[in-house]
Amino acid sequence: MRATLGAVRGRVRQAGQGLLYSLEATLEEPACQDPMVCQLPVPKKTLLCSFEVLEELGKHMLLRRDCGPVDTNVTDLRNEALSSVLPLSSKNALPEEFSVKMASIFKNFVAIYNRTYESKEEAQWRLSVFTRNMVLAQRIQALDRGTAQYGVTKFSDLTEEEFRTIYLNPLLPEEPAKKMRLAKAVGDPAPLEWDWRKKGAVTDVKNQGMCGSCWAFSVTGNVEGQWFLNRGTLLSLSEQELLDCDKVDKACMGGLPSNAYSAIKSLGGLETEDDYSYQGHMEACNFSAKKAKVYINDSVELSKNEQKLAAWLAVKGPISVAINAFGMQFYRHGIAHPLRPLCSPWFIDHAMLIVGYGNRSDVPFWAIKNSWGTDWGEEGYYYLHRGSRACGVNVMASSAVVD
Repeated sequence: MRATLGAVRGRVRQAGQGLLYSLEATLEEPACQDPMVCQLPVPKKTLLCSFEVLEELGKHMLLRRDCGPVDTNVTDLRNEALSSVLPLSSKNALPEEFSVKMASIFKNFVAIYNRTYESKEEAQWRLSVFTRNMVLAQRIQALDRGTAQYGVTKFSDLTEEEFRTIYLNPLLPEEPAKKMRLAKAVGDPAPLEWDWRKKGAVTDVKNQGMCGSCWAFSVTGNVEGQWFLNRGTLLSLSEQELLDCDKVDKACMGGLPSNAYSAIKSLGGLETEDDYSYQGHMEACNFSAKKAKVYINDSVELSKNEQKLAAWLAVKGPISVAINAFGMQFYRHGIAHPLRPLCSPWFIDHAMLIVGYGNRSDVPFWAIKNSWGTDWGEEGYYYLHRGSRACGVNVMASSAVVD
């Protein structure tokens, strides 16, 4: 499914040692056309999108992406959010009723998530961030094509830059992945639904904390499943071992699943969570081959075809994937289906674990285990539209091999 590109306007200007590209384009995203997974008709949407991309030292970074429907009547706060997000520096005062409501919601947020701030000034600043984020969440909500609900989460007082820096993985789009051999396709067609949680192949949801270590959790989750399917025992494995001992990846600064598989193989295996517990920051490598409970023989890259991915998962086990985390800061529940221009596969920045798939009210989904604790999403899980290559879910699928 590809968006149809209409008129494009743009300009380029110098920015430090690089170039800043500002683009504005009209895009039309067609409805899902795969009859195997898309059972409900979804109308087309025509959008006016603007992007800012910084090119510096041969690398590209997406600084801003905003889309809104063309010719929308602004009638309420949500529709207003479609056409503009209030900047934190805006001098335009918010309606008093809205400000009072936001202050009340923020007070509840602080109590629920046990937030403390160093000063009244910081608390006021966080309120302004929270208010902007609520407008942004409503905007994401209005543009989502699935059943997802967006709103207050434990990340609602963080700026987008803070959230990306602390919880996401900047290395995924920048570092070239280690080449892995392509896995042999599964011959049987995918069942209508599958869930490895019901088969005992998935450990409890974990929490990476304030550390960009999603890559390690994605890989250990995959290896846990592979060991269970091939050895019959489900063990919770150590992410901290990878943070400390994988010298190719960068611990809390990010990493690649392909590198992590190589590290596990060269180290001689993984210790369990109990023996090598998670600290949420890099420490000296304390791996002991004598304590290793699990090993892998190899790693493989999987098909980019989602039907083939589903068929492989149903036979072979949970899959390590990397996606564009657009909207996940404010995701609460439901099946997310962000518009493709807003959730481009070019900017994947978060690694997770697909554990199953199915349909809810004829909406196809991937069930994806995250590593932000059970107090985020649906008890720690993210549900993403299946069959539309949403957010690049199909571009970096991989698995360990246990013989």
